[in-house]
Amino acid sequence: MSRGSNQKFKFLYLMKIMQQKTDDSHGITMPQIMEELAKYGVTAERKSIYADFADMEDFGLEITKEQVGRETYYRVIARDFELAEVKLLVDAIQSSKFITQKKTRDLIKKLKGFVSEYQGSTLERQLFIDDRVKSMNESVFYNVDEIYAAINENKKIKFNYYKWDINKELVVKKDGGMYEVSPWALTWTDENYYMVAFDESENIMKNYRVDKMKNISLVDLGRTGRKAFDEYDISTLSKSTFGMYGGVKKRVSVELENSMCGVFLDRFGKDDITFYPVDKNHSKFMADVNVSKQFFAWLFGLGNQVRLVGPEDVVKELKEYTKAFLKNL
Repeated sequence: MSRGSNQKFKFLYLMKIMQQKTDDSHGITMPQIMEELAKYGVTAERKSIYADFADMEDFGLEITKEQVGRETYYRVIARDFELAEVKLLVDAIQSSKFITQKKTRDLIKKLKGFVSEYQGSTLERQLFIDDRVKSMNESVFYNVDEIYAAINENKKIKFNYYKWDINKELVVKKDGGMYEVSPWALTWTDENYYMVAFDESENIMKNYRVDKMKNISLVDLGRTGRKAFDEYDISTLSKSTFGMYGGVKKRVSVELENSMCGVFLDRFGKDDITFYPVDKNHSKFMADVNVSKQFFAWLFGLGNQVRLVGPEDVVKELKEYTKAFLKNL
C-alpha cells in the first residue's frame, strides 16, 4: 500500500480522530476511521490501527469497541475532563466580568478540544454572553502574566490605574502618575480579578482591579510588606470586604429576623458565624467586616429585617452615613 503524504503523523492523527469523533454515546467504524485518516493524507491497514489502539491504551487513552449488528464501533470512553466538568469551566468563564467577550469565546473554543465534536456542539448552545457585563480591557491576561512574573521574581511593579467616567471611558488616576507597589497575590472575588499588594507609602495592603491596570512593568527593587501580607487573611477577603473596597476591619454585631439567616450564611459561610437567639423570631451574630460605605449599602438592601447593633462607633458611623444620604432625597 502506498504511503500517504503525512504517514509519519498517523498515530497523532488517529488519536485526534478518536478524541474528536467519539465519546460515550458516539462510536466510529474501522472504514470510517480509514476515511478520516485519508483526509489527513494518511493510509493505514486495520492491523496497524489495532496496534495503535494498544499503544494508546499504554498512553492512557482507553479505546473500547461495541458490536452493533454487523458493525463494530470504536470509541474513547475516558477523558481528562468529563463533559460536566468542561461545562462548569464554561459557566465560570462566561460569568467572569474580568474576561472580555472576545477572550471568552476564544477560551471556550479551546475548551471544546477537551471533548468530542458532538459534546462540543452542546457547549456552543451554552454561549449566552452578549448581554452580560464583561470587561472591556483585553490586556487583563497580559496583566496577570506581568503580576505573576513580579511575584515569582520578588520584584515591585509600577503601573497606571484607571477609573470609569460618565462617558464610559477609562481615565487615568493620579494625573497619569505611576503606582508603585509590591504584589503578593491575585484573587478572584466578586466576579473580578484583584491584585493584593503592599503600598509602602501608606504601609498597608491594598486591592487593585486587574482590568483597570495598564502599562505594567517590573521595578528592579525587591518586594516589601512580607509581614503585612502574612498577617493579611486573604482566605476571608471576600467575606469581610464588600465590593473589594477597603476599610478598617472590625467585629460587628447584627440582629436579624430568623428568616434572613440564609442571606448571612451565603455571605460569611457556615463555619464563620454562629447565631444566638434574641427572642422567638430574632437572632444575633458577630462577624469580622471591613467597615465601608459598601457594607452599609449592603445592609440597607436587606431592609428592616436586619439591624446593626454594635460596636457603638460603627453604629454611629452608619447613622451619620444615613443622614447624609437622606439629605440628597
